[in-house]
Amino acid sequence: MLAIGIQGSPLKNGSTAYLLKRCMDELKAQGARIEFIDVPRKDIKPCRGCGFCEKKGFCVINDDDMSKETYGLLREAEIVVAASPVFFYSVTAQAKALIDRTQTLWSRKYRFKLSDPLKKTRKGCFLSMGGSRGRQLFDGVDLVARYFFDAIDASFAGSLTYRDIETPEDMRNVPGLSEDIKQLVTGNLMPAENRKKVLFACRENACRSQIAGAFAQRLGGERLDVMTAGSLPAKEVDPLMIQVMAEKGFDLAFRSPRSLDQAIALHQPEIIVTMGCGEVCPHIPGAVQMDWDLPDPAGKPVEFMEKVRDEIEEKVSEFINTL
Repeated sequence: MLAIGIQGSPLKNGSTAYLLKRCMDELKAQGARIEFIDVPRKDIKPCRGCGFCEKKGFCVINDDDMSKETYGLLREAEIVVAASPVFFYSVTAQAKALIDRTQTLWSRKYRFKLSDPLKKTRKGCFLSMGGSRGRQLFDGVDLVARYFFDAIDASFAGSLTYRDIETPEDMRNVPGLSEDIKQLVTGNLMPAENRKKVLFACRENACRSQIAGAFAQRLGGERLDVMTAGSLPAKEVDPLMIQVMAEKGFDLAFRSPRSLDQAIALHQPEIIVTMGCGEVCPHIPGAVQMDWDLPDPAGKPVEFMEKVRDEIEEKVSEFINTL
C-alpha cells in the first residue's frame, strides 16, 4: 500500500515539512510504503485553463513532472497526505499549481464518467498551519483540500491544522502533537487490518494482470492489498486494454507496467496469481501460488479483449468469494 506525502511549502525544512514527515513516519510505522512529492522542487507548470482535458481527457502539458510522474503516483496511492502553510487564507502557489493540474482527473471523473479502481479505499488528509490565530484561518484551505481530494477520487479523512505557528520549533512544541498524528493515521487513514497482499502477474503487465488488479481493487479493496507485475514488462499498458476497461467505467489511463522483481521488493505477496508467466515467477516462501489459464489478448481485436476482460472479472469475483 502506497502513501504519498505532498509537501507544498517553498521552505525546504520548515514547519510544513516537519509535520508532514512526522505523519509519513507514522504511516510507515503502520506498514505503509511512503513516497514524497516535494512540490517546489518539482517542474510542475501551472494550469492553462484551456479546456483540453475536458475534451480529450488528458492535460495538454505533457513534458513536466506532473504528467511524467505525479498523475501516476496519485493513481497508485491509497493514502494521500497533502501539506501546506496558509498563504493569504489558501495554500501556497506551488501547492495550488499541482492541485489545479488535477483538473485532468476531475475531467476524467465528471466529463468522461470514469472512476479509479481505488475510489472506495483511497483516503486523503490535509495538514496546515498559520502564523495568526484568526477564527477563519483555515476556511479557504479546507475548501481547496476537499475539492482536491474529490478530484483525485479520495475520500476526505480529516485534517490537522495549527494556529500561531511561525517556526519549526513552534511546530515541534505543539502540545499533544504525537497523539494527534497517531489518531489521524490509525483512526482515519489506515485501511482495515489483515488485508491479504495479492500479486497479479502476466508476461508484460500490460493487459491481463492490469485488468485483474483493477477488478480486485474495485470489488475487494477492503480485503485485498493489490499489486500487479510482469515477467517481461512492456514500456506502457495496452491502449486497447484502457479502452475496454473504460467501457466498464474504470480509469486505468495513468498506470504503468512494473517488473516482478520490483513488485516483490515493494510488496511481499501472500498470494500470487499468474496468467501465463508461471514458469518464470520466482518462488516466494509461504506465498500461495495459483495460475489462471487465460489467453494473451495483446494484438487481438477489441472483441477478444472484451471477452478476456469479462472472464477475468468472473475469476476475480470468484477468487474474492473464496477468501
